[in-house]
Amino acid sequence: MKTFFSQRLTCNSFQSLALLGICFLFPLTIQAAKGGKKISPDLFGLFFEDINYSADGGLYAELVQNRSFEYNPTERREWNPYSFWEYITPGFSYGKISVETSSPIHPNNPHYMVLDIEHVGHEANTPGLSGVGIKNSGFSGMVVKAGDKYNFSMFARQLSKEPIELNISLQTPKGKVLAETKISTSTDSWNKYTASLTPTESNDTVSLVVLATTKGKLAMDVISLFPEKTFKNRPNGLRADLAQLLADMKPRFIRFPGGCLSHGDGLENMYRWKNTIGPIEQRKEQRNIWGYHQTTGLGYFEYFQFCEDIGAKPLPVLPAAVSCQNSGGTWRVGGTGQKAIPMDEMQDYIQEVLDLIEWANAPATSTWGAKRAAAGHPAPFNLQYVGIGNEDKITPEFEERFKIIFNAVKAKHPEITVVGTVGPSPDGEDFTKGWKLADDLKVPVVDEHYYTDPNWFISHQNRYDSYKRNATEVYLGEYASWGNKMRNAISEAAYMTALERNGDVVRMASYAPLLAKKDFTQWKTDMIFFDNTRINPTPNYYVQKMFSANQGDYYFDNVIQKDEKDANLAASCVQDSKTGDIILKMVNFGSESKPMKINLKGLGNVSSKAEQNVLTGDAEAENTLENPQVVVPIKSIVKIKKAFDYSAPAMSLTVIRIKTK
Repeated sequence: MKTFFSQRLTCNSFQSLALLGICFLFPLTIQAAKGGKKISPDLFGLFFEDINYSADGGLYAELVQNRSFEYNPTERREWNPYSFWEYITPGFSYGKISVETSSPIHPNNPHYMVLDIEHVGHEANTPGLSGVGIKNSGFSGMVVKAGDKYNFSMFARQLSKEPIELNISLQTPKGKVLAETKISTSTDSWNKYTASLTPTESNDTVSLVVLATTKGKLAMDVISLFPEKTFKNRPNGLRADLAQLLADMKPRFIRFPGGCLSHGDGLENMYRWKNTIGPIEQRKEQRNIWGYHQTTGLGYFEYFQFCEDIGAKPLPVLPAAVSCQNSGGTWRVGGTGQKAIPMDEMQDYIQEVLDLIEWANAPATSTWGAKRAAAGHPAPFNLQYVGIGNEDKITPEFEERFKIIFNAVKAKHPEITVVGTVGPSPDGEDFTKGWKLADDLKVPVVDEHYYTDPNWFISHQNRYDSYKRNATEVYLGEYASWGNKMRNAISEAAYMTALERNGDVVRMASYAPLLAKKDFTQWKTDMIFFDNTRINPTPNYYVQKMFSANQGDYYFDNVIQKDEKDANLAASCVQDSKTGDIILKMVNFGSESKPMKINLKGLGNVSSKAEQNVLTGDAEAENTLENPQVVVPIKSIVKIKKAFDYSAPAMSLTVIRIKTK
């Protein structure tokens, strides 16, 4: 593992010397203190999977639901292409609507709405506009803010001779118009029309209304509404408040798009990255393995762009040419629904994997680099990691295909670190087989997953102490302690100090799942809960943030002394060699405060003041959407000596960040 634990800063000119035409180079190196060991600089990051409505209706900022009329009963029995659209005929108008497929914008987007306006009423006593149209209330209502801009777009083509006038508006449930604009169709070919809407007042239950006010017939598709204020103001971007909460964690990497979503519910449901790039009207939507719809509007380009925006390394996970073993409803550990891509199709699939690396890293003059550049990113994304497989059952079919893919990537792109998989559990048959395969192939990193109770995390803090060094490293890609109470979060904090202690063999770690929308949750343990207007960071979120935003790349033993017989106590000391900061983390899972002794001698000259963050509370305390501030970290500035005592509060995590001189 390559790590860098010093930063070379160069002073290449000074004004006083520049006047004499003299330039000196003064090297300044911030060295890690002696006596420790190098650990991974990429230890703590994020794992994003579209589960619990994390993407559409969540992190992805699109406000229209079923914008392309692609919903169908295979996703939900009650769903169809008309779902979440209401047919409206104000002013005693009449006509009809239909969903058709004969001449779509693109084969990947086969359905579109046809609006036939047979009569536009003109009753004198009818308030508001008359016409024939459709209305969409989004994901349980659209949230708009007064004075903010919202970007509307749609594709349309005339099916009748004359142009059709359309009124586009944002309306409350009682029909009050908060913003409106007009557009007119101009061609019998598919054409994109755009407009801007600025509401006069804020409201969280708005609907988008598209109303034809002249007779005629037209086809419509990809009817979209985005807040202009997305994260970093990106078009087709992310919900700003949710994205900022993730950015605040300062993760070193983001794993995406899953999880079980990656290898999918059967071969036809695999997440194929090429279907998720390019113009949104050309992307292929499909059923989500978690039982709802994914537009792929949040696709590979947006994932990579988000990683870049927050300074995280991308870690895309591609199927290992097999589907999820739980395909077909066999949702049990060790399910038997795994299907494998036929061997005569493997060369095409291998090329798909290699094309991703070219798309991410090749110059804009290459075939796939040009597609990235066309999307607005000429420079490479600097991809370093690629995951192959997700907690798969280690069958002969899996082993054969993983080996072919791994060897192909290693031969063509030795600079890429492949992350393998060792099944869904911390032990057992798949775990043993997965590790044997990794050892045989010398896979650089493998992905371990486990969800269990808090006591397991407390009692297994030595798990990685005995792992082989200078061999295959570990990515703990998914873990959680089955709950969002304080005791869950602090048990995870204790375990995370052990991950730092073993940061020479544990390359990366990420809690899972990340996001969950209220009333749309398939998984009960999540880091952040939200609805359309509110966000609830759990105690688990704060623990993850306190570690992730305070990472180091050098670990020191014996800086923090505690009662080694007390399993409820845990601690770690790391240094960030880029800043020189010394970071102490102290955990108490017990019900009473406990003493710890800190000795900073040998760590250089330290500042007399430090930033301290303490997360503590009742073991059963938890945050809610209604009250998200029950448990939050308390920040303060504290005095520091070379040696000092600290009393760790009951059920707490304390992080002290100390500057070095």
